[in-house]
Amino acid sequence: MISFNYECDFALDNESAFAAWLTEVIKSEIKNEGEINYIFCDDDYLLEINKQYLDHDTLTDIISFDYSVGNELHGDIFISIERVKDNAADFNVSFEDELKRVMVHGVLHYCGYKDKSDADEQLMRVKEEEKMKMFHVKHN
Repeated sequence: MISFNYECDFALDNESAFAAWLTEVIKSEIKNEGEINYIFCDDDYLLEINKQYLDHDTLTDIISFDYSVGNELHGDIFISIERVKDNAADFNVSFEDELKRVMVHGVLHYCGYKDKSDADEQLMRVKEEEKMKMFHVKHN
């Protein structure tokens, strides 16, 4: 089950569309969906997590804690809405596209993709693009 939690003044417009998309992403990687919690927050909130758990004193857009067991994905994905907004402006993309990229990035880590080396990062970007194209909002 995918759940969305808010620790700042932000809310997804269409939670069910985002959850359905992420479920499809997980299935497309031949994985099973466990409990995945998205926590949307601000820079200060995520900075504290970064310091406390990772011993990093830097701003970041996402921190994911992976509790997956085998092919069943579980975890907590913290996303700074402030960083996503700034990065969208820096990369000249829409806020929604950057948000989707960051959201799927966390799930892709749970699927086994890394981003520490140049080659791994390049594959991660290809996978992000591929999975972002799977997002569809159904209009009645």
